[in-house]
Amino acid sequence: MTPPTSSPSTALLTDHYELTMLASALTDGSAERDCVFEVFARRLPDGRRYGVVAGAARLLEALVDFQFTDAEIDQLAATNVVDDDTLDWLASYRFTGDIDGYPEGELYFPGSPVLTVRASFAEAVVLETLVLSILNHDCAIASAAARMAAAAGTRPIIEMGGRRTHEYAAVAAARAAYIGGFATTSNLEAGRRYGISTRGTVAHAFMLLHDTEEAAFRAQIEKLGTDTTLLVDTYDITAGIDTAVRVAGTELGAVRIDSGDVGVLARQARQQLDRLGARDARIVVSGDLDEHAIAALRAEPVDAYGVGTAVVTGSGAPTANMVYKLVEVDGKPVAKRSESKESRGGRKSALRRHKPTGTATEEVVHQATSPPDPGEHDRVLPIPLVRGGEVADNLPTLEDSRQRLRHALVSLPWEGLKLSHGDPAIPTVFR
Repeated sequence: MTPPTSSPSTALLTDHYELTMLASALTDGSAERDCVFEVFARRLPDGRRYGVVAGAARLLEALVDFQFTDAEIDQLAATNVVDDDTLDWLASYRFTGDIDGYPEGELYFPGSPVLTVRASFAEAVVLETLVLSILNHDCAIASAAARMAAAAGTRPIIEMGGRRTHEYAAVAAARAAYIGGFATTSNLEAGRRYGISTRGTVAHAFMLLHDTEEAAFRAQIEKLGTDTTLLVDTYDITAGIDTAVRVAGTELGAVRIDSGDVGVLARQARQQLDRLGARDARIVVSGDLDEHAIAALRAEPVDAYGVGTAVVTGSGAPTANMVYKLVEVDGKPVAKRSESKESRGGRKSALRRHKPTGTATEEVVHQATSPPDPGEHDRVLPIPLVRGGEVADNLPTLEDSRQRLRHALVSLPWEGLKLSHGDPAIPTVFR
């Protein structure tokens, strides 16, 4: 998400050391060597059995704006980040390489080549921070959202975490959560930018503004109609539901419970609403929910969930732990060998094997130049994203990505959908 600024450039969304590496490579002549960088996660966050790819479309938007205009050059010159020769090179920077990657909504596992960048060292190295900051954030949010949506089943979830994170991260989080299976968002900028349906009614401040709960309900219904959602836990929930039905009638759309033991309270609310004749009134619950809390509410009469903090912070895993590593130079594999941070050299691709029933069995990561013979039910995972510096045509839409994730989750073995700690849903096989 690009914040408002006098310049639309994304070129300074980077680390200082990327430009000092560039300057040194330009000096010794290695800057133009053909290189391949690969984005992958060595492991999934603790407790996770799969990851969800999100952020590729945002990355491509940012790549188009990754240009060093006069404003960026002046800033770098004023702070002596690099020398004049490097500034001259940056002034004409345009990415001209190729990028392949897993489409948004696809699952990934340890070692999956989620993104592959092929270009000169100079063109590719300066993209590291931009690539990782977008993918690490968006994949973490989408992965958490997918777990929550799976726990919710057919019950919709509204994303309402905009007040719990950075204002621009909130917009990106709403998009990633939508890919992950959330139905709507409260964030209006996400609605404008990405076409996601937005929802929202009132907060407790609106209730406290009025002299009585009844007065607040009447004001809301007069403006929004009886199908609105009334917040009934400002004072006493039982009294609040009585007042809500008295004011809205049995056509009351929904009540929201935002505090307390929401499972017990939802059960009591359902009984009370039915007794008062508001049998079609829905029950929406919110308040510090995560995937485990949602799973615990499966047997309760809850119709929808509102999730804020947990989803925009990745529900305990705010980063996808992805890295951007050089794996090939001039066609020759290179790899880091340090303990606990080992990588595998060479440009890679991947396919996912499936049983005839459609159940995934393994992720096969292989050298791109030596693909294994595909089986009838195998599926190649990476797609072209950029060719010759130009963004590819006919890339998946946001709705395509949601559908892709739904199909991918259905393909996992049942144990791979568990919220408990365990191995990745399917193994990664390296060939």
